[in-house]
Amino acid sequence: MKKFLLFVEIVFAVIFIHWNKVLIFGVVALDQLTKALVMRSMVPGQSIPIIQDVFHLTYVLNPGAAFGILSNQRMFLLITGAVLIAATAYFYPLLKKSDAWLRLGATAILSGAVANLIDRAQTGYVVDFFDFRVWPVFNIADIAIVVGMGFMIYAILFRIDSGKVEGAGR
Repeated sequence: MKKFLLFVEIVFAVIFIHWNKVLIFGVVALDQLTKALVMRSMVPGQSIPIIQDVFHLTYVLNPGAAFGILSNQRMFLLITGAVLIAATAYFYPLLKKSDAWLRLGATAILSGAVANLIDRAQTGYVVDFFDFRVWPVFNIADIAIVVGMGFMIYAILFRIDSGKVEGAGR
C-alpha cells in the first residue's frame, strides 16, 4: 500500500510540475479519441438525440474555422494555425512570469488549436459533433479554446493590475 501511495504522490508531483504538458496531451488525446469514435460509429450528417431537441450528437465535417467561416480555405487555415501555435510556443516562456490563469488560458487555447490543426492537416476539415441545437456544432478542441479564452479574459480583467500580478512576490 505504501508503494502505491508513493506512486500516486509521484504522479501528482509530475502532473503539478508539468501541468501544461499534461493539459496539452490530455486535450489533444481526448479530442482525437472522441472524433475517432464519432467517425467510426456515425456517418456525416447523422444525428443521435441524447436529449430530444436539446442535445444531440451530430457528425459534421467543418471545412472552415469557427462557425464555418473561411470555408474551404484549407491552406490559409493551416498556415494561420501553424503560425499561431508557433507564436504561442515562442512567447510561452514570457507567460511563466505572469499570472497562472493567463498561462492556463494560453495552454488551453494551444491545446485546442493543435487538436483541430491535426484534423485539418489530415483531412482538410474538422470533425464536430456536440450539437445543442441553438449553437453551431463543436468538439472538445473548441471547448478548450473557448475555456482558454475565458481564463485569459479573466486574468486580464481581474488579476493583472498595471503589469503587476495579484499575489506576485509570494
